[in-house]
Amino acid sequence: MLEQRYRWKNKMLRKHVSVLNGEIAPSIILQNAKYLNQILRKWICANIWIYQDRIIYVGQDMPANVRGSEIVDCEGQYLVPGYIEPHSHPFQIYNPLSLAQYTSQFGTTTLVNDNLLLALQLEKKKAFSFMSQMRNIPTSMYWWCRYDSQTELAEEERVFSHSNVKSWLEHDAVIQGGELSGWPQLLDGDDMMLHWIQETKRMRKQVEGHFPGASEKTLAKLMLLGVDSDHEAMTGKEVFDRLMQGYMVSLRYSSIRPDLPRLLSEMKELGISQFDKCMLTTDGSPSYFYENGHIDQLIRIAMEQGIPAVDAYNMATINIARYYNMEHLHGNIATGRVADINFLSNPDNPTPHTVLAKGIWVKRAGKIVEDVYPSINWEEFGFEHLVIDWELTNDDMQFSMPFGIKLENSVITKPYSISIDVSGEALSRKHDECFFMLLGRSGKWRINTLLKGFSKEIGGLASSYTGDGDIILLGKDQNDMILAFNRLKEIGGGIVIYKDGILAIELPLPLKGVMADMPINELIKTEKKLLQYIKDAGFPFDDPIYTLVFFSATHLPYIRITQRGLYDVMNKNVLFPSIMR
Repeated sequence: MLEQRYRWKNKMLRKHVSVLNGEIAPSIILQNAKYLNQILRKWICANIWIYQDRIIYVGQDMPANVRGSEIVDCEGQYLVPGYIEPHSHPFQIYNPLSLAQYTSQFGTTTLVNDNLLLALQLEKKKAFSFMSQMRNIPTSMYWWCRYDSQTELAEEERVFSHSNVKSWLEHDAVIQGGELSGWPQLLDGDDMMLHWIQETKRMRKQVEGHFPGASEKTLAKLMLLGVDSDHEAMTGKEVFDRLMQGYMVSLRYSSIRPDLPRLLSEMKELGISQFDKCMLTTDGSPSYFYENGHIDQLIRIAMEQGIPAVDAYNMATINIARYYNMEHLHGNIATGRVADINFLSNPDNPTPHTVLAKGIWVKRAGKIVEDVYPSINWEEFGFEHLVIDWELTNDDMQFSMPFGIKLENSVITKPYSISIDVSGEALSRKHDECFFMLLGRSGKWRINTLLKGFSKEIGGLASSYTGDGDIILLGKDQNDMILAFNRLKEIGGGIVIYKDGILAIELPLPLKGVMADMPINELIKTEKKLLQYIKDAGFPFDDPIYTLVFFSATHLPYIRITQRGLYDVMNKNVLFPSIMR
């Protein structure tokens, strides 16, 4: 435990001092380095000594002992700290390891990760073992602690018990509570959630909110209850309101909320010229959204919007480190910090040609450095294939609900009255209504209804990639739906589509049925083909992947399909309960 509790043991700290004394040579010396000094807010030339994973010295001197040191002449280059993603959802079909490796190529060397899937799908002991394993990769991996499931679980009190949440909060790799999507119940008097917030604050950790559309007074109330930040501002005015109440504000640029250009433009119109309380996030977008970059793209957008370069880089580095109380480790190039450094050819181009992460070269001269991210035995940590040991039959295909679910956009769903005949095995392809089911992963229950606005052409789609870990079935043809389900069983989880009795496309997700085990470069190609197929089949909105994962998400209006049944979010009640099989 002590090895995990302290970043460096006493013996290693003594070695760091010995490097300065000339008794030990640095591992790497960056000579003639022009780096961004964020305290002085300007570029400064210096020599940077690195020993293993730590910056030992930044200044004008060269070490007396250079035996075995790698000396790199940085003339003509510009060095900035490794970028930090403060709001990562590392289970968006990709997995935490593949995300870390891929985004490191764009200079993101620190991820602050959602723990929801770990809390829902793994035993706590295995989840913590996995987090410990993630300490051994070049990317620095930190985690959240959720207070709620973001849906209506049948056994919510077991998963989010006081003992479980307290254990997560106490974990050294956990640096924040939230995101707080269950804030309405907090305001309604949930004292257990308030106690968890109090515990988070007692441990000097942050609490992140999730407050889309919140009024000024609601923001003030939540600040009083202990929330520190929010990433749901969609206009410059909403950024202003959050800043006025003392929040740290994440400016978002994601696949369904590419708001950053608008936010910055409207912030300038409102006279906001200080950005120390702002940070940049991609909000856990699907892999295809990262095809051309990660946090580096957001820095570029900020500079294109007229934000001073220092502020643009700070919103991706030092601002985030200060907010999370880890400035002593991350966010700037200074003595004692973790050796996360991006090498730029030009300060106007934030995409690095070379990247150091924990003192390890992960990218050099524009090329990935192979084999620096270790492989993982996923099954050791509980990420085995999805096992479905039950059958889906025609008897399960009963759709007699008086109303269904209508998609308003990629993530917002409303109820609508069903007026078509649903007694047959197939629906007409002249309209956009589909059969729709949520099945318990264990096969003990189901909920059947209709879905409007998803597709006119999909015969049957089965997905184990969902927000609560259960299985979604939808489509025009019940036989295609059963075929898709059976194929899902065969491949151990994924997203499968059938049409007219023929397999149309599939994306295997062998890790718990929700994550791929392929590199993101490969995943992007497969995922883009899947997305194009769904859009060609009539999906009219931006992102069907988010649609699948948010069908059960009760932090969004208005009606959701959950383990407990069809759920009215605004009135907080079950409209139609799930049916035992």
